[in-house]
Amino acid sequence: MKKFEEMSKEELKELRSSLAAKYDEYKAMGLTLDMTRGKPAPEQLDLTNGIYESLSTTGYKTASGVDTRNYSAPAGIEEMRKTFGDILGTDKDNIFLGNSSSLNMMFDCLMRAMVFGEIESDCPWYEKKGRKWICPAPGYDRHFRVTETLGFELITVPMTDEGPDVDAIEELVKDPDVLGMWCVPVYSNPDGIVCSEETCRRLANMKTAAPDFRIYWDNAYVVHHLYRDSIGKIPDMLALCAEAGNPNRVYEFASTSKITFAGAGISCIACNKDNMDKLKKICGVQTICSNKVNQLAHANLLPDMEAVDKQMRRQAELIRPKFDAALSVLDEDLAESGIAHWTNPLGGYFISLFVMPGTAAATVKLCKDCGVALTNAGATYPYGKDPEDSNIRLAPTFPSAEDIGKATRILAICAKITAIDKLLEE
Repeated sequence: MKKFEEMSKEELKELRSSLAAKYDEYKAMGLTLDMTRGKPAPEQLDLTNGIYESLSTTGYKTASGVDTRNYSAPAGIEEMRKTFGDILGTDKDNIFLGNSSSLNMMFDCLMRAMVFGEIESDCPWYEKKGRKWICPAPGYDRHFRVTETLGFELITVPMTDEGPDVDAIEELVKDPDVLGMWCVPVYSNPDGIVCSEETCRRLANMKTAAPDFRIYWDNAYVVHHLYRDSIGKIPDMLALCAEAGNPNRVYEFASTSKITFAGAGISCIACNKDNMDKLKKICGVQTICSNKVNQLAHANLLPDMEAVDKQMRRQAELIRPKFDAALSVLDEDLAESGIAHWTNPLGGYFISLFVMPGTAAATVKLCKDCGVALTNAGATYPYGKDPEDSNIRLAPTFPSAEDIGKATRILAICAKITAIDKLLEE
């Protein structure tokens, strides 16, 4: 098959007619397929159904005798802090546990900076009227909405094969109004990129004009490997920042949302002692403790990395066929056309598709009209505006592999139709 750009207008029109007929066939089926968000499927959640059974045998008490039903342990129980420390490669004393949402912890962390400033700040961040935040893109739309909601100017930097473009970041942080950045270092959302060690070290070592600059290191997919023979790994960012003489620079976040129950898991923030002392002081006013009963249930299920690894292998067995189904269709239906390229992630929850520039929004709309719901075009960029109108995030975990294949087939048809329309306009 010729690449679309090599076809004559007559050939393009003939192909479009054929594609439109296929599209109408699918539309007549009245399908309802949802690939909008990275949600675990019911069978993934079922893996954890027995998690609370252990509580009756332990009398709700930890090994050290803490009664998890009562007030105590504001930073969380030691057992679950150790599990998160093992997951993140840091000491349990660097871990502060929350309830189910790591996004909630990120928002609260930023709110503390807004109201009280950071350790090095000369004023609360809300007083910094020109405050800016670095947003690697394609990236996570909810990250962007947090900093936009809190009044930051969002600055886009591109992603590379080794993580965010550090050359661009090193230039941007020369501005004292740039106070921080987002980063998903392992299997980034949506590209599935793993930060290289060099990228991590440069981010830890770079000179910033703002003394209170912070990196929000959202390690959401740190153990979410699809293929055991190729596992994404990064160094401990807390240790790198300490070695670089910037010990307060990073806040690291994680949760069990895609390990156990998405809406009833445990989240955590990891940071150095000075940041931790400040966090504990403020949180001690805000709350007495988080849900330790749930922490104990999780610690019983996931007491060590062997148990975590076992759980994640079972998760991968369920979702890998869905990724394979989507990638197989993309390869079969789009590879020869020359109108698109996409990532082949080794872990995480997403596939990042890049269609012909100027056609992503039209492609998503065409899919919607055919019963396939996708993340809004532009959502992976700050302010919801993809400058190329090219990126579409695919979330293949929730539907069945069969439905994923069908939805991706429809997506490929829509991408071809919009690409042809674009070419015929030129």
